[in-house]
Amino acid sequence: MKFTISLLICCFFLSVPTFAQNIYSVKGEVIDTAAKVRLENSSIVVLNAKDSTLRAFTRAGTTGSFAINNLQKGKFIILISYPGYADYVEPFTLDSAKTSHDFGRLNMLLKAKLLADVIIKGKAQAIKIKGDTTEFNAKAFVIQPNDKVEDLLRQLPGIEIDKDGKITAQGQAVNKVLVDGEEFFGDDPTLVTKNLRADMVDKVQLYDKKSDQAAFTGIDDGVKNKTINIILKEDKKNGLFGSLNGNVGTSDYYEGQAIFNRFKAKEKFSAYGTAANDGRTGLGFQDASNLGIGNGDIQFVDGGGININSSSNDALDSFSGYYDGKGVPVTQSGGVHYDTKWDDDKKSLNTNYKAGNIDVTGITTTTTQQALPNYINDTYNTQSFNNSAFRQKLDATYQTKLDTSSNLKISADGTLKNFHVDNVYNSVTDSDGVKVNQQKRTVINHGDQRIFDASALYTKKFKKPGRTLSWNLSEAYNKNTTDGYLKSEIDYYDVPGGKDSLTNQYKTTSTLSSVFSSNITYSEPLFKKVAVLFNYGLGINNSSTDRESFNQSAPGVYDVLDPTYSNNYKFNQLTNQIGAIFNYKSGKTTFNFGTKASGVNYKQTDEYTGDVLKRNFINWAPQAMYQYRFSQQQFFIFNYSGNTTQPTISQIQPVLDNTDPLNITLGNPNLKPSFSNRLNAYYNSYQVLSGQQFYVSGNFSNTYDAIVNNTVTATSGKNTTQYVNLNNETPYNYGIYTQASKKIAPFDLSVGLRLNAAGNISYSYSDNALDRSNSHSYGAALTLQKFVKDKYNFFINAGPSYTFSSMSLQPGTNNNAAGFSSSGRVDLYFPLKFGAGTDVRYNYNAATQTFSAQYTTIWNAYIYKTFLKDDKLKISASVNDLLNQNTNFSRGVNGNMSTQTNTSGIKRFFMLSVTWDFTKFGTLPAKN
Repeated sequence: MKFTISLLICCFFLSVPTFAQNIYSVKGEVIDTAAKVRLENSSIVVLNAKDSTLRAFTRAGTTGSFAINNLQKGKFIILISYPGYADYVEPFTLDSAKTSHDFGRLNMLLKAKLLADVIIKGKAQAIKIKGDTTEFNAKAFVIQPNDKVEDLLRQLPGIEIDKDGKITAQGQAVNKVLVDGEEFFGDDPTLVTKNLRADMVDKVQLYDKKSDQAAFTGIDDGVKNKTINIILKEDKKNGLFGSLNGNVGTSDYYEGQAIFNRFKAKEKFSAYGTAANDGRTGLGFQDASNLGIGNGDIQFVDGGGININSSSNDALDSFSGYYDGKGVPVTQSGGVHYDTKWDDDKKSLNTNYKAGNIDVTGITTTTTQQALPNYINDTYNTQSFNNSAFRQKLDATYQTKLDTSSNLKISADGTLKNFHVDNVYNSVTDSDGVKVNQQKRTVINHGDQRIFDASALYTKKFKKPGRTLSWNLSEAYNKNTTDGYLKSEIDYYDVPGGKDSLTNQYKTTSTLSSVFSSNITYSEPLFKKVAVLFNYGLGINNSSTDRESFNQSAPGVYDVLDPTYSNNYKFNQLTNQIGAIFNYKSGKTTFNFGTKASGVNYKQTDEYTGDVLKRNFINWAPQAMYQYRFSQQQFFIFNYSGNTTQPTISQIQPVLDNTDPLNITLGNPNLKPSFSNRLNAYYNSYQVLSGQQFYVSGNFSNTYDAIVNNTVTATSGKNTTQYVNLNNETPYNYGIYTQASKKIAPFDLSVGLRLNAAGNISYSYSDNALDRSNSHSYGAALTLQKFVKDKYNFFINAGPSYTFSSMSLQPGTNNNAAGFSSSGRVDLYFPLKFGAGTDVRYNYNAATQTFSAQYTTIWNAYIYKTFLKDDKLKISASVNDLLNQNTNFSRGVNGNMSTQTNTSGIKRFFMLSVTWDFTKFGTLPAKN
């Protein structure tokens, strides 16, 4: 049953119909009667009248004549162009009564001689769809003085940027922004979007970046990441530019930033430094790679390798160093980037160093409703946190072209991190208004992490087209150590036999992971349209986890080992993987399918008892992809993937965790693996003449033998959770995202509409009774924006939402609620180099049967004046959160628990800012 979906997909693709030959045609001659010239090589384009998509293309012959056959019947537009002449546009119809249209002699007019004639004139074409890439022409958008790349991206259809600079494109997060195809400061998009000037940009490309091996072979392996590539103008690739910024505000708030860039042809050098306590964590503090600092759990993944999950709760609290708007941060960060190419671009080097420190303090309140078979528990928790983290990372990538057919890429990076957390929790649980328990818990923890990764990728193309070989080697070393204190006091109320509980322990954790992997891929064309890709992978993992808990022998002396909450395991794993993918490509159609199978030999040793656990299993990972390109501006893609997921070590091992004494977790050695199916579909269309874009995507996934929680709740309110496999039920998730945008020409107004839906059916056991959780949300948003150079800009995005949320164990209660969110921004440009602006964000979640209503309005405003040539100096005054309402809130469902969380953020303050931008483009002096 697990492979039924993949088989149905393959049958569907094999049954795709073919279409009949077209029998309609057009012809004519392109001439300039005034100059008596026949316009040879004129461009002849036939477009669909309905959506302006391309139907046919040709060029005029030596006599200026042209003919296009094999058209279908319908309504069309002919577009004829020749350099120096005004375009000729005429609609026409082909039907059964008129199978051929003769335009006769078409007289073209020189643009220079047009006086009273009507000319269809527009801006540069805004969007092109090239293969799987959507390309935006920066010239078609408004760029104000001192705009950054972030300001340009906000104007592009389908791209959204939140207040922290996080980018979402076509409903998916963008985690990588490249510059001229090269990484710039690693995986931190804000270092490009907030650093580079918008007037330096020629094109912006949006696409799904494939893995290095898939990009090399041309055969999709299912690995994709939404990516933006910034292409610079040629005259902006040589020069110096940057900025200095200083801000001082009320309540002792401050912010400072310095950025320096030196670009010289194929060489780039950049450096930055920031310091702030006003909520702006600065450039470089959203490094997407290896942010987590945790003690980890181990999971067997698709390819048979091992993942370490930094969010595991098997150790005390940790802090990743990422600021998400909760609390008040104090940050310092800095970094250096250098990349260059030489030897006729045969060799390249890209390297980065980044360091950052953050301290965050705040208070979070959480309301949790737990649905039980016969009653409901409500828990009210307040967390006071004081967390800090420091990290530094150095990475480098070297690429060389060994000869005309082979390349070598070597990458390495090292990271040092440490964190400190000081959390105090106060919670009260009641049942139907009767107090059940009360807890005060303090967690103090310190951790250090050392990471080193290295990889080498060799690629070679043979003489036979399509025959390739690639070999990837990698080594990943990860060491974590933590030590901290857990103190918990629990009072139980009105429970027969209930008693108070005290916990006071010192805990240490040491985890070490060394993972070596090798993957060889070979592609071979079988026929003209069919190729096959084979791969063999080898993985060796040696890991260990040592957790110890100590009780006191005397006040402040923690030297009595508690074996109940202590364990020491070693893990050894050998993985062999084989796979094959068949690829078919013909004309507008591309289709591939295949699978990978991994045989895993796993050995676990309990260092305390000497017990050895061995497991041998096979992981399957089938995949399929279908793509049809209707035209250059319109395509459809469908993807399927499946994978086996083995239980994690903490899910298997019967090891107790008392990090939260009211929530104890047990392992289950009898767990079976689960199998998941994932379906994704995309459709994208752009109409050249009307400037209209339409995009829709959908996804669906389900899981067989899913691993879920079975939570038994005592009358004291204490939860004991064990993992079990779900039988006879299949949880699933789905999502639909639709976006349409169009330029209203008479008003030069961009209008966009977004519709989205998402939901899931999940399961869990509560007191051994099955609970079915339903959660579905629907939303819509309308976007209006207009940019008028040197006058004004405005942007408005607003729309409603509705969420349905219920649990089968308590059918009489639900958390259904309406919502509304909006954001807007207005920038005004006045004479004498004055300007002003304001932005507003409003969010509302209606009250439910469980939770109170949530709403916030964040209103900011500023006024400024610029000085010097090209407005290089800017002095501004601003106010943050005029209404003093800044609060971070969220709602969610996990198993049989519904939660609502509120965390205070930075409130109202006034700030005075001075910014100096410097630029010097042109030929730079040569090095001595």
